[in-house]
Amino acid sequence: MRNRYNTGRKKRGIGKFLLVLLALIVIGCGYVAWKLFTPYGPQEAAQAAMETSGGVTVSEQENWIDFKPDKPAGISVLFYPGGLVKPESYAPLAHELAAAGHHTIIAKMPVNLAVIKPNLADDILAAYPDEQFVMGGHSLGGSMASRYIAAHPEALKGIFFLASYPDEKGSVQKLDIPALSILGTNDGVVNMSKYQNGRMYLPPDTVYYTIEGGNHSQFGDYGHQKGDGEPTVSAEDQLKQTVKTVLSWLNTIK
Repeated sequence: MRNRYNTGRKKRGIGKFLLVLLALIVIGCGYVAWKLFTPYGPQEAAQAAMETSGGVTVSEQENWIDFKPDKPAGISVLFYPGGLVKPESYAPLAHELAAAGHHTIIAKMPVNLAVIKPNLADDILAAYPDEQFVMGGHSLGGSMASRYIAAHPEALKGIFFLASYPDEKGSVQKLDIPALSILGTNDGVVNMSKYQNGRMYLPPDTVYYTIEGGNHSQFGDYGHQKGDGEPTVSAEDQLKQTVKTVLSWLNTIK
């Protein structure tokens, strides 16, 4: 009887241990997932740029944020955010482009990943059938934008990449559209080997612009991204150079 009792108690002890171990594994996996999928969010400048001001009306739809100029003058802009970056983080860029007359729309991606819904542009373009758009994005957003354009070559008038590049599935090399690529010299996130390889999927007349001292994170306003290089230019200067370059490129598109 004693041995049978001791055996039962040992089994219960092992069962409790396994339950505790399973709980710890679940908690650990949950923590890792939380850390991996917690998005970067808008900082002070981005929050301010989400307000209607300076001739730009800002409004939010279910799947995008709309920056509409009071006096539209030029082609419209559709923007895909970087991976795990909230769309509001790009409000400073969108607000500046809209202030210059370009209706600008930032897509809201499921769980902040453009790879989940790369065809969200379908809904946006359908909502503004009387406008012509260029499309672009930051990091993962730019890669997904190129895949969309590669599959819908007649839908857009041009493409731009901020710290981003196309892959083979997003090749626009043979499309007759203008392309722009902007990169910071202190970018620590972009895989430079893949970036250089991505050039083969861009048109030969692609415009390239380098921001000396710019990094990956400062194309938006969401704080310092893990693994990124330290910038030697201010966020304001990087935004200014980005806006100036994009506007100059937009002015060449008819």
